Amino acid sequence: MGALLAIVAVVVLMMLGVPVVFSFAAMTLILSILYDVDISSLMTTGFWSVNSVILVALPLFVMTGYLMQSGGIAHRLVAFVEALVGKSRSGMGTSMVVACGVFGAISGTASAAVASIGSIMIEPMERHGYNRGYTSALLGVSSLLGLLIPPSITMILYAVVTRQSVAACFLATIGPGILLMILLAILNSIHVRRHLGGNDEKMPLGERMRETGKTGFYAIPALMLPVIILGGIYGGVFTPTEAAAVAFVYAVPVGLFVYRELDMAKIARAVIDAATTTGVIMVILVFSFVASRIFTLERVPQELTDILLDTFKSPILILLMVNIFLILVGMIMDDVSVIAILSPLMVPVMAKIGVDPIHFAAIIGTSVVIGANSPPMAPILFMACRVGKVGMSQVIGPALYFMVFAAFPVMLVTTYWSPLALFLPRLLGFM
Repeated sequence: MGALLAIVAVVVLMMLGVPVVFSFAAMTLILSILYDVDISSLMTTGFWSVNSVILVALPLFVMTGYLMQSGGIAHRLVAFVEALVGKSRSGMGTSMVVACGVFGAISGTASAAVASIGSIMIEPMERHGYNRGYTSALLGVSSLLGLLIPPSITMILYAVVTRQSVAACFLATIGPGILLMILLAILNSIHVRRHLGGNDEKMPLGERMRETGKTGFYAIPALMLPVIILGGIYGGVFTPTEAAAVAFVYAVPVGLFVYRELDMAKIARAVIDAATTTGVIMVILVFSFVASRIFTLERVPQELTDILLDTFKSPILILLMVNIFLILVGMIMDDVSVIAILSPLMVPVMAKIGVDPIHFAAIIGTSVVIGANSPPMAPILFMACRVGKVGMSQVIGPALYFMVFAAFPVMLVTTYWSPLALFLPRLLGFM
């Protein structure tokens, strides 16, 4: 009951507009009072828990995302994807989806994808007949591919708080991410045929091949980033943290000397923004580790497991309830908060019903995709509205369309068909 009250307190404070960091501090304080725990002795636990080499990857990947946004890398990626997929009406929507996926394979964040891809693609898509509300919704949902396609900041946090392999968690969300990308592209094509009168005039094959070759040549330095990051990690060349450092070091000269759109002022801005973002995440993690320690001392995970097993006898029903709970919590909390609070509580429950922690990484990742685009909070969807310059009322309908027919099915398939998440980790020897 005390744990539930503390979580409710966090939710209420966040809904009242209290900054996330202070909401987490309040949760820890409430737990220490309810369970009569000396908070001063546990703060050292929180400090040493975040004293991790793995977490060094956070600011480096975040900075890489900001550098891509301002260094011309995102623009070249979008141009290449457009030429490759095609500039027809349906091709433009598919280009946005694929570009968000590729961007996610470099930056690991959804917000950077919204700002970068949205600012480049919304205007051209409107000229091809797309409604701004629909385009903003597609952008919001597609940008969450950055949480699934590695490297993912969300999966790094999950791996840290649950003591799992970062590389294995990265691999677990590739299958769901690709499946979500495919479904979004299919739904967009259906929408184009039904509401935009089909495709407009397509680019001749010869011209398209020339355009693909030209944009592909200019995009080679940008496309090398995911190759270096993922190839290096799974080729055993370097760790995820070292991959983040290599990505940052690589992105700077590419932006400065290859694309020549980056300058020292933009680099300084990226460092400041990354430091701010990382600082907030680290403080949240400190308090979440302290709360997790209190939960463990008071046997809260075991009590939660017993309640669920007594109430729902079937593992299928337990998984469904967990899915619904994750979505509901994700509607009022950001992905970092969901991972930090719920992962340590849920992993013991999943272990009791035979769900591997790496499999649960994919389950919680796909659940966050839905929650992050669902009101009342919907931080990513609100950001997409700002980029698209439209109101939430114009976006919520199309967003529900994508979530009901793409994101929700992907979550269910990921939950109930474990090979989608576990095939690659097992294939590459991480399980």
